[in-house]
Amino acid sequence: MATALDNLSGAIISPMSRPELLGIHMFDLTDKVAVVTGAGRGLGQAMALALAAAGADVVVSSRTYPELATLRNDIRDLGPRAEAITVDCTDEASCEQLVTTAIERMGKVDILVNNAGINVRKPILDLSAEEFDRVLTTNLYGYFYCARAAGRHMVARGSGKIINISSMMGRVALPTQGAYASSKGAVEQLTNVLAIEWAQSGVQVNAIAPAYCETPLTRPVFEDPERNQFIRERTPMGRWGQPYELAGAVIFLASNASSFVTGHVLKVDGGWNSW
Repeated sequence: MATALDNLSGAIISPMSRPELLGIHMFDLTDKVAVVTGAGRGLGQAMALALAAAGADVVVSSRTYPELATLRNDIRDLGPRAEAITVDCTDEASCEQLVTTAIERMGKVDILVNNAGINVRKPILDLSAEEFDRVLTTNLYGYFYCARAAGRHMVARGSGKIINISSMMGRVALPTQGAYASSKGAVEQLTNVLAIEWAQSGVQVNAIAPAYCETPLTRPVFEDPERNQFIRERTPMGRWGQPYELAGAVIFLASNASSFVTGHVLKVDGGWNSW
C-alpha cells in the first residue's frame, strides 16, 4: 500500500499526477484545533477567523471576555467549533490552564498562535525598568509559557504547529522601540531554539514578522501624521498592512503546505526589510 510520503514523492516528480497535493487540500485545516492568544482584536482576531475559514476549530483567548465571545460566535457562524477562554499571558499558571482547558473542551491542540502583545513607546532614557519588564513579560514570557504548555502535549502526540508572531522590530531598530524590539528579537531566537529541540518530535515552530499594520496596538502611531508619513515612505509598497493580510501566512504555517518548514521567520512587511 502506498504511503502518504510515496504519494507526495510522486507529486514532486510529476506534479500533474497528484494535483490535489499541490492545491487547496494542502491548506485544509479541517479537524485541526488551533489556539490563538491575543485574539480579541487586531491581528489575532484576523488570524483566528482565517484559521476557521480554512476549516480549523479555534480556541480564542485574551484577557477580555466580551470581545472573545463575539469572535467565538462569528467563528461558529462559519461552521467550525469555537471556544472562548480568558488568559493572562503574563501568568505562567494561566497559560498552563489555557492549554489544559483547550484540550479538555476540544480534545487536542494541533496549532498554537502566540500573538498576545503590548508596547511601550519611549526613549530608553525615559523607559522605566517596570515598563521594560512589562513588555518582555507579555511579549516573551507569555510566548514561552504557552509554547511550553502546548509543546508538552504536541511532543507527546508527535505532531503540532507553533506560530509565534514576531515583528519587523525583531530585526529593525527604531527610536522609542527599545522594549518592544528587544522582546521581538528574543521571540525569534526562542522560535529557533524550539524548532531545533522539537524538530524530531514532529513539532514545527515558526514565526511571522509583520511590518506596521493598522490595529488598536498601532493606532497612536497611525494617528500621528509625521510618523504615519514616515512609515508609508519607508515601506516599499507605500502603505500600512491590514490584519487580514496575515491570513495566508498563518494558514501556510499551520497547514501541511509547510510540512518541511521549521525555524523560519516569514516576513509580511510590504518590502520593509528589502531595502
